[in-house]
Amino acid sequence: MIAAVILLVAAVVWRVLLGVTHSADFGWLHNFAPLSAIALCGAAFLPKRLAFGLPLVALFVSDLMLNVHYSKTHPEVALVSTEMLARYGALVLIAGLGWKLRNSQRASLILGASVVSSAIFYIVSNTGSWLSEPRYAKTFAGWFQALTMGLPEFPTTLWFYRHTLVSDLLFTGLFVLCVRLADRSTEPVAAHSRA
Repeated sequence: MIAAVILLVAAVVWRVLLGVTHSADFGWLHNFAPLSAIALCGAAFLPKRLAFGLPLVALFVSDLMLNVHYSKTHPEVALVSTEMLARYGALVLIAGLGWKLRNSQRASLILGASVVSSAIFYIVSNTGSWLSEPRYAKTFAGWFQALTMGLPEFPTTLWFYRHTLVSDLLFTGLFVLCVRLADRSTEPVAAHSRA
């Protein structure tokens, strides 16, 4: 449990630092954030009383911190926006998937769920952007643009999705590895204390 909480905090700190230091840079690290991994692994590995709430609260606090930072140079950025609702809807779905995996924590299942989680986040968050962004036509073609090309001044949303998928797999793999190593390091102690 300690390993899971430490990794959760580290992932959130990573997200905030990356957002603050590279917010305008569309280099390889842009959108390389463990959002889905935090929601998925938090629900799968944290104690039941913390599994849903802690990851989502941590992500919300990091969103607030990033929005405060962005609003300094972009006054149009709100502290809380309607677009955030779609992101948190996706994260709740992903946490639900992690919750389902609590009893079967095979690494292959968790990593497979990470791929599904990235797709859920991509579709739901870009659909939220399509609904809230006035520059998207409210048609199937506009929704398709939001899912593929995005807005002209940014890289394509598929480019962002690629970074999301890679970062979610990486952070989920690190999360699983750290939890497994922590479990192994406590097994001999537990066996010795029973003797």
